Amino acid sequence: MDSLNRYLIVDPVGGTAGDMWLAALVDLGVPWDDLVEALSALPISGYKMDYEQVTVQGINCSRVKVYLDEEPQPHRHLHHIVKIIEESTLDGKVKEQSIAVFTRLAEAEAKVHGTTIEKVHFHEVGAVDAIVDIVGTVWALHKLEIDEVYCLPLPLGSGTVRCAHGLMPVPAPATAELVKNFPVRIGVGEGELVTPTGAALCTTLGKPLEPQESTSWLIEKNGYGAGLRPSKSRPNLMRLMLAKKKSL
Repeated sequence: MDSLNRYLIVDPVGGTAGDMWLAALVDLGVPWDDLVEALSALPISGYKMDYEQVTVQGINCSRVKVYLDEEPQPHRHLHHIVKIIEESTLDGKVKEQSIAVFTRLAEAEAKVHGTTIEKVHFHEVGAVDAIVDIVGTVWALHKLEIDEVYCLPLPLGSGTVRCAHGLMPVPAPATAELVKNFPVRIGVGEGELVTPTGAALCTTLGKPLEPQESTSWLIEKNGYGAGLRPSKSRPNLMRLMLAKKKSL
C-alpha cells in the first residue's frame, strides 16, 4: 500500500466552484481559524468570511461565504493579482500554485475574448472573493499535506448564465476553454454547475481520475462543501475524499 502519500479525490456531485472547494476542505478538517489567519497574510481588504454547517438533501455540509464591502471592487489584471499574492507572507509553494491557477484563468479569458493575458480584465474572477477562494484552497491543500489531487468528470450543466458580459451559454465560454481535454459530462443538470474558478482549480491542481484496474483506494475521510446557488436537478454540493492508494 502507498501509505506515505495522501491523495484527494474530487467528486463534483453538484458541480464545482471556489466557495465549494473552501467549504469542503474545512469540512474535511482544515481549521477555520487557521484558514482565516492564513488569508490575512494577503494585502487586501474590503471583505469578511463566514462559515456555517448546513444540510443539503439530508447531507451535513459546510458552507463558506465571502462578504464584500459595498464599495465596488476594481477590475484587476493578472499582474495586479500576482502582485497581491507575491507581496503576501504565504509559503512560496502556495504563492506559486495560486498564481498558476490565476494564470490559467487569464489564458482562458484571453482566448475567449481574443486578447492577451496582460489585457484581460478579470471582472468577477478578479474580485476579492475569487482571490480568497483560490488562495485559500491552495493553502488548505498544503495544510492537509495533499500530494496529488484527482478529479471525477465535471458536470457542466445547461442553459444560460448572466455575467459581466451579459447573458452567456452554460458552460460559460471561459469554463469551456478551461475544461478542454479534461473529462466532463455534457448537458448534465440545469444552470451553471461549474464556474470558471472551480474549473481552473480542478484543471490546474488536479488530474483526471482514470480507471485503474491495478489500484484500489482506501477512503479515510469525506468532506462536503455546499454551494450558494440552489439547484433543482442535483444536490448543490461537492465532495472531497481523502484517500490512500492500495495496489492489488
